Amino acid sequence: MDLLHWNVRGVEDAVFFHMANLFNLVVNVIFYDTTTASFSIDEEDEDTDTGPGFRKYGHSKDGIWSPQIVVALAVTREGLPVRSWVFPGNTSDVDTVKKVREGLRGWKLGRALFVADSGINSSTNRDELARACGKYLLATRMGSVSEIKEDVLTRPGRFRTIAENLQAKEVIVGDGMLQRRYILCYNPREAQRERKHREQVVKELEEELESHSDRQATARWTIDLLASDRYKRYLTIDKQDRIRLDREAVQQASKHDGKWVLQTNDDTITVEDAAAGYKGLLVIERAFRTLKNTRIKMEPMFHWLPKRIEAHVKLCVFSLLIKGSPNWSASNPGRISKQRFRRSRQPSFKLKRNQFFQRNEPTSELVTILKSLKIPMPKTILDIKSAPSET
Repeated sequence: MDLLHWNVRGVEDAVFFHMANLFNLVVNVIFYDTTTASFSIDEEDEDTDTGPGFRKYGHSKDGIWSPQIVVALAVTREGLPVRSWVFPGNTSDVDTVKKVREGLRGWKLGRALFVADSGINSSTNRDELARACGKYLLATRMGSVSEIKEDVLTRPGRFRTIAENLQAKEVIVGDGMLQRRYILCYNPREAQRERKHREQVVKELEEELESHSDRQATARWTIDLLASDRYKRYLTIDKQDRIRLDREAVQQASKHDGKWVLQTNDDTITVEDAAAGYKGLLVIERAFRTLKNTRIKMEPMFHWLPKRIEAHVKLCVFSLLIKGSPNWSASNPGRISKQRFRRSRQPSFKLKRNQFFQRNEPTSELVTILKSLKIPMPKTILDIKSAPSET
């Protein structure tokens, strides 16, 4: 693991570009996101003379506070990892972009569209991404950015139907060099679901408020409500220090039903491609699920040296790359089903003293797949064993 850590940059470059050449990958869209990996320890690592501690307290993606690390991953549209990074556990998403930019600039990927969620969207990060990848497509925070609330969500204009339950329209804010391009997306089915959920929450709050005569903010039941993730956004404290339902917050929330806003600096990407491209972030969610929970199971980790922790993560990412590689071939980028390999069976036959194991004749499709993957065809006679004596 130490040897891998010392040479990880060269190994990552060699492995990925060999895979890209083998499968004729066109790396023009890069999906980026972060996740966390927790440790079963009580205290975080202390800072030393050589640098800050690695396992730091942070808010896990699983919703708990614990000593952890942050793992960042960039993948292709097919879900194959381009590059991975490991950060201390208290690193925010917006602080990861500078190192990501430095890592991607050296790869000379050409024109690449960087797609990421709203966690890294800030003016500083947009400038970093523009210098690193050239073009980006980022989700935005609708509720906390005044320009989006005042100019984008309220801009009149018809939505264009992109697909079932997906509509979008373009909104340009500003003029000349200062103009900013937004894509406002809308999902009618999701809007209906969010409206029903909000109506149910408001009904529960009204019943709860009516059941109490003492509505002082210092009461135990009001404190519990204000701390609840389900209810707190629709509550407020009035001038008499009493809790009440915030009707204005309910009204504002209704304007966001089924909507999300994308920001891009790519003037050539169409509204349809932008809306569909962001939905492609699901591919990196699947990659994280495979990496952490289903197949590879990166956690739990029992290393404590930063270099061993990073090497462990890199090995898991390489495993993710290997797992995904058989699904892509140079001649046919479609998924290769396991049934095609299962057709190549291993029949056996017995002589008086020996038992022979022989492969059957491969199909032309299997020959093409193995050739494109540069995997040699197994020998005709796979094994010879002494036949068991009959009693």
